[in-house]
Amino acid sequence: MRWDIVTINFAAGTISEGGIASARANDNSKITLTGSGTFELKPGNPHVTGGGTWVTFTPRGVETARGAYWVTDVVRFEAAPGTLPGLRDLIGDRNEASAGLAVLTIQFSDDSYGTLVVSCHLTNTPDSVFEGITVSKGFVDYWNREAPPDDPPGDANRTLFHITP
Repeated sequence: MRWDIVTINFAAGTISEGGIASARANDNSKITLTGSGTFELKPGNPHVTGGGTWVTFTPRGVETARGAYWVTDVVRFEAAPGTLPGLRDLIGDRNEASAGLAVLTIQFSDDSYGTLVVSCHLTNTPDSVFEGITVSKGFVDYWNREAPPDDPPGDANRTLFHITP
């Protein structure tokens, strides 16, 4: 499996890696991530790669810290129904694109640990599935995902999975 925080170029009709996604904590502070990676679901021996960058902000938008993060394990993945809308997929085979939910454990460059929840909602995915991420970092849970903008050209807070044979 591959997961990505993606960017969409609406003018060109493409989806590619390299996007950003954010989530907010209870006090409205924010974390923003970039990232991608892979994982295999092997009972007793999951294989994971990937990570990205993180930046935290106060509720007023003042940057407080930044660094990198690495995926250390996969807790679970569930594919969901849905199809990629009419975009050219620059990441992988569009026939392997998937909606779903992944829960990953991560380590931050400041030696804190947490979880990254990647959730992908595509065309015809049930509305109970959200689009975006949530993140825990240390004792803070950034549980309130920021939704993607309703209209183009906004392309933040979007994710995508590819399930390869």
